[in-house]
Amino acid sequence: TEDPQRKLVLLKYSHGNYTNYMQERTRFHKLNFSLEILNTSRQDTQLYEYIVSEGPEEKVWQIQLEVYEPVSHPSIQLISWALANGSCTVTLNCTAEHGDNISYSWGSQDTGTSGLCSSNTSLLHFSYPLQNASLACACTATNPVSSRVVAFNSSKCSHEQGGKSPLADLALTSLPVLLLLC
Repeated sequence: TEDPQRKLVLLKYSHGNYTNYMQERTRFHKLNFSLEILNTSRQDTQLYEYIVSEGPEEKVWQIQLEVYEPVSHPSIQLISWALANGSCTVTLNCTAEHGDNISYSWGSQDTGTSGLCSSNTSLLHFSYPLQNASLACACTATNPVSSRVVAFNSSKCSHEQGGKSPLADLALTSLPVLLLLC
């Protein structure tokens, strides 16, 4: 014979009374019949069932819980830069060290440079004319529970910088963003 299916029961409610089998891990809210998992961790990611028995009939709802680690502050790496034909060409990479299911996007608050700073990957490759004094692009690292932004501000890319690297004045600024928690 096959092994029987085993399920861990977190809580049983019957006729106005309930038994919480996982008091150190869960809290039952009788007013709205919600069950709170305390100190949620990745190990809590699984399929849960909510079962209501009425006489010989049973109704079953299945709820898939996903637990995500929030995105850490991203950082921007200068992959390459080149000065040619009156333009500065730059490649940047944006990465967050921690977080699950992270997606990256690049954008700009300045409508004049929004097309230059547009990408839906962690990499951003762009060229801009030397007459632009500076360019500001922002990388957003996002997952289902959080979002973080870091800005890239480039100095003028020219030979007039007295031997400094064209992007020596690179400024990376973290911008606070509201965390959306499930």
